[in-house]
Amino acid sequence: MTSHTTLLITSPPPGLIADLGRQRPDWSIVKLGENPPDAPLGGTVWGFVDWLCPTMSGLEMCRRLRESDATRRSHLTMVLDDPDADIRRRALQAGADDYIVGPLDAARVIERVAHKSAHAQPVRQRLVNGPIGIDISAHQVRVNGAIVLLRPNEFRLLAHFMENPDQVFSRAALIDRLGKDDEALDERTVDVWVGRLRRALAAHGAPDPVRTVRSLGYVMDSRES
Repeated sequence: MTSHTTLLITSPPPGLIADLGRQRPDWSIVKLGENPPDAPLGGTVWGFVDWLCPTMSGLEMCRRLRESDATRRSHLTMVLDDPDADIRRRALQAGADDYIVGPLDAARVIERVAHKSAHAQPVRQRLVNGPIGIDISAHQVRVNGAIVLLRPNEFRLLAHFMENPDQVFSRAALIDRLGKDDEALDERTVDVWVGRLRRALAAHGAPDPVRTVRSLGYVMDSRES
């Protein structure tokens, strides 16, 4: 990894921060309190949020991180005690990008960051579909010229659809494309991603860009600019 990396951790197990510091001295590691950092964070930011934080639920912490200008674009992983399907869905709905069953250790954190970084979206040209435009290199989406803030999963999902219009993708194919290979991830998680993408774009006046194809998956129909 060439860019600077910052880790945000809510409740690190004993020794975790020290172990990470020895193995990845180039990373900045921040132990989260009740509120997200005030100042902008440099480079790529990865957050590991426990299901139960010291003073609040992990769901509330995820919401606070998504609302903060400094951390809204962070990649957030919820650290779960129980891989129950309902708990996983609640984590995603609160703003987490994915989840992992704890406890954390340095090897798992490093592997997680390395794997997700390897699946990062490559730099591509600007893409336009109807009123929606995406600049992947700038990580920016616009609808009718207005900037739309998307979470990392929804940004990658939109980029994939816009690069491959008029093609139907199954939920399993979309999970694979986004680099989501966690064995606990069920295919209905894609419905959460698509729902959040639809709501974000609709809030800026875009017609629903993703069509559901019953029993098959999802497709983005091409539109005239």
